[in-house]
Amino acid sequence: MPGTSTVTVHADRETHPSRAVAPPIYQTAAFAADDAETFAAGALQPRGKDFYTRYGNPNHAQVAAVVAELENTEAAMVTASGMAALTTAVLALVSAGDHVIGQKSTYGGTASLLLNLLPRLGVSTTLVDQRDTGAFERALTPRTRLILVETPSNPLLHITDLSAVADLARAHDVLTLADNTFATPLNQRPADLGIDVVWHSATKYLNGHSDVSAGALAGPAEILDRIWDTSLLTGAVLGPIDAALLLRGIRTLPLRMPRYNDNGQALALALSGHPAVTQVHYPGLESHPQHKLAADQMNGFGGVLSVEFTGGFAMADAFLSHLHYPRRSASLGGVGSLAVHPAAMWAGMLSADQLTEAVPPGLIRLAAGIEDSADLVADALHAADAVLAQATTA
Repeated sequence: MPGTSTVTVHADRETHPSRAVAPPIYQTAAFAADDAETFAAGALQPRGKDFYTRYGNPNHAQVAAVVAELENTEAAMVTASGMAALTTAVLALVSAGDHVIGQKSTYGGTASLLLNLLPRLGVSTTLVDQRDTGAFERALTPRTRLILVETPSNPLLHITDLSAVADLARAHDVLTLADNTFATPLNQRPADLGIDVVWHSATKYLNGHSDVSAGALAGPAEILDRIWDTSLLTGAVLGPIDAALLLRGIRTLPLRMPRYNDNGQALALALSGHPAVTQVHYPGLESHPQHKLAADQMNGFGGVLSVEFTGGFAMADAFLSHLHYPRRSASLGGVGSLAVHPAAMWAGMLSADQLTEAVPPGLIRLAAGIEDSADLVADALHAADAVLAQATTA
């Protein structure tokens, strides 16, 4: 396999050949066919590219070709958002009466899907502590059809042993679906560790510029064809322009990711031990309880860290107000640093009890961009000093 930079630039080259150096944008809802046979074939082709844009578009196919190559999977597809990718996949793979296993530490939208939506559809769910691999096995039932994992987890940066979960699931004929948004295929390839299907909020690192909402799925063609069938019904279609912007962002992922990794590590080291901070969650720290596992299955530790403050909710919120470079925003993975207070952001997604279980009130999620490390570190330390001084004088 060529290197990742070569893959991101050339993997889509034969997907929809063109003499244009920059791939054209196919801003069309439908495509014409020369005859009835061609028209009928296009209507039945999974993940097609030239029948109807809800069924597929050349811009979709180009992104999918690159994502599949990066994730080392047989195929890939794109959707209008990360949650569209996840929800469509889950709806395609489980039915009423089935059972799904998820994680206690997971993105709020994923938790809401598991705790609120699926039970309404007759699908039972169990959330486990992913740090305990045995918990997945104890949660298995004869009706378990799917295990959802996320590593590193959002926002606590817990690590899931992907190989162990994949082996367990395969032994019980259960499918696995992994959120690889935080790691990206540059830092981690779940399929290489036995995971069946990988999904991304491509809005984040894959796009990298905070100007697109998109999702991606990668895995065996047979499974993705099942998901594609459901996607025709959910209709969460990625627009051609957004697909083109996503592809343009992916081109530079191998250049951006090392800087994210460096900046995440620098911020984690700088804030560890600060008197305003009780704990820094970052798998690149040797103090992280799962550092060895993370090092074994990852090539880098990413740009996201979470920081817990001694003063709880109020101090965490004040810390955000003192930051200069990271902007208060719900997203991550762009060229500019972002920071968010999950306990405040997820209040609308989860019940009060679910929120308390999911995230500490004094925790801030920092997502480093590609700025100079020294500037980000100085800014974060200044903000931490400021909230400590406020607490001391209060």
